[in-house]
Amino acid sequence: MDPLTEPPPRLGPRPLPLHILTAINSWSSSRGVLPMLRRGSIAWNPEIAPRAEKLRRKLPPENPSETDPFAAAVESEIAARLDAFSAGVNAYRHHPYRRRLDDPPAIWESGATRLLDYGPAGGRPVLFVPSLVNRAYILDLSERRSLMRWMAAETGLRPMLVDWRLPGPAERRFDLTDYILGPLAAALDCARDAGGGPVPVVGYCMGGLLALAIAAHRPADVSALGLLATPWNFHGERVAQAEALARAIAAAAPLLEAHGELPVDIIQSMFTALDPFLVTRKFIGFADAKPGSQAAEDFVALEDWLNDGVPMSAPVARECMGGWYGRNTPHRGTWEVGGMPIRPEAINIPARVLIPARDRIVPPVSAEALADALPRAEADRPPLGHIGMVAGSRAKSRVWKPLAGWLSEVS
Repeated sequence: MDPLTEPPPRLGPRPLPLHILTAINSWSSSRGVLPMLRRGSIAWNPEIAPRAEKLRRKLPPENPSETDPFAAAVESEIAARLDAFSAGVNAYRHHPYRRRLDDPPAIWESGATRLLDYGPAGGRPVLFVPSLVNRAYILDLSERRSLMRWMAAETGLRPMLVDWRLPGPAERRFDLTDYILGPLAAALDCARDAGGGPVPVVGYCMGGLLALAIAAHRPADVSALGLLATPWNFHGERVAQAEALARAIAAAAPLLEAHGELPVDIIQSMFTALDPFLVTRKFIGFADAKPGSQAAEDFVALEDWLNDGVPMSAPVARECMGGWYGRNTPHRGTWEVGGMPIRPEAINIPARVLIPARDRIVPPVSAEALADALPRAEADRPPLGHIGMVAGSRAKSRVWKPLAGWLSEVS
């Protein structure tokens, strides 16, 4: 790429200061732990306790007058990991790949929301609903990793994707009822009219809860539900982390009042707590990638999407973090949309619930609860992660094709 036209370095991985401090603090803490290791005073995780004890017994006694080879080895490893992490981050920030896919036509638009029509014109419409806090193009990531374009080209279906975009002045006042009974309901009208009758609705992650709610409100217009990595029981595991998110959003009240939305970097920081070392692991691995390889481009495409988040309106932030995560309102039957409790047991249409077995964002037990509650649900458990199920190297064989086959049947 011409240096004069090279785009500026990326901002990510966001929030970058948090990830840098996490790396420095976690690895540098080994210096302080070393004396405790020698004394045998560390309460190790049971899975590694035998190896830790074996290592402790092999350590030579500390001698202040001599160079400690083990301490030197620890310092060397700290430096090597920090160097590898820095190299991976810099390789990502300066990688030449940029997503240049043109969006398909928008057949409906209102405020910040639009409905993208991937065609073909004579296909059977399927409405896809993504999360509100990430860009919709995770389902149209790149030429090689696009569920939308593959489905439009290879099946008789006509995928239509709800694109929420950045909240505008009106959307900053929206709660979930406003989103679901407003733009989502209008997008459903458009898909229904294009198909001449009820259509399947497929939701991904948070979008699955929105899809479930619109199906509860509009049973005559939704013929089937596809729910991909959709949480339901927010206290199925990691209860302390879920409740911590609720406390964090309560503490952020002045920020929400001042800005009317929860900024992207704050959202990213909150969800980093689910796996604090995920970013360091990823970028250490990326340091060894060949820059021009497809694997490197796929990594960069996905990271660009992850770092291209969407702010959350203040009312939605309070409802999701405080209600879903804090009080577990969906699973307890107290989550209401437009005054109606959303009860999956009352949604009597065919449903396909895809529960990725390696999901770190939505624990499988959380999604299993929704599959158990829906009266006509089929559950599938692909051995993939939360994002890999829709944009990974095995997504086509393990998710896209089975999902398209099921949609063709229920359409």
